[in-house]
Amino acid sequence: MHLSALHIYPVKSCRGLTVTSADLDDHGFIGDRRFMVVSAEDDLFLTQRTHPRMALIETTLTKEALTLSSPKHGSVSVPPASRLPSPASVTRRVTVWKSTVTADDCGEEGAEWLSDFLGLPLRLVRMGGAFQRPIVKPTAQPGDVVSFADAYPLLVISEASLADLNSRLADPLPMNRFRPNLVVAGCEPYAEDTWAHIRINGVVFRNAGPCARCPITTTDQLTALRAKEPLKTLATYRRDPDDSTDVNFGTNLIHETKRGTLHTGDTVTLL
Repeated sequence: MHLSALHIYPVKSCRGLTVTSADLDDHGFIGDRRFMVVSAEDDLFLTQRTHPRMALIETTLTKEALTLSSPKHGSVSVPPASRLPSPASVTRRVTVWKSTVTADDCGEEGAEWLSDFLGLPLRLVRMGGAFQRPIVKPTAQPGDVVSFADAYPLLVISEASLADLNSRLADPLPMNRFRPNLVVAGCEPYAEDTWAHIRINGVVFRNAGPCARCPITTTDQLTALRAKEPLKTLATYRRDPDDSTDVNFGTNLIHETKRGTLHTGDTVTLL
């Protein structure tokens, strides 16, 4: 088995990036879901679940800036944390699911661009020095933390699982519908469900449980249009045995080795 692709998503629920290598810190891949869009009225997070047009926001992340762009809407660049105003003057208490955390406000330009694009009063925030968000799921251990991701630092899906799903669909879907961080080749379909621990380039990952899928998977990531698949088909054979309201596809991971670098092509070893 080996890594066939790596992906990061700089802004929660916006379009992601395919990378050839990714560094890890306590929260997961560096650069992954370190920014988030929130309502300016109540500081509650936004996602594609209720705002599918977020799929049309392209992201570019460098050491100099995060850039948001979309065809016919131009672009805006946000400086990195080291060039933002003093965190003491721009922090916000924002809510992502059941967590309320302190984040840095990224300023007026990003907020205005997003508000205009989505038609709502919005702010762009990022993880800063005051950010603390422990993982609250049962599979977490003391010290496990997460970024603005839904619940876990990382998600793995195998190429074989997608191929099996696509064999059941009239119109095959690309991997970007499922927004994984790690894509693995060389295993059987749904083998990732059963991996208790894996090791990649010296980094050990723990299985944190299946990923219950939401309407984002039904959103075309290039057009923001929605349909019934793949949830309709997944519901016929991927129901969660412990919660029949959930359909699972992919496996959440928690990295037990908090530092390291992964590359496409790296061997995936089952422990």
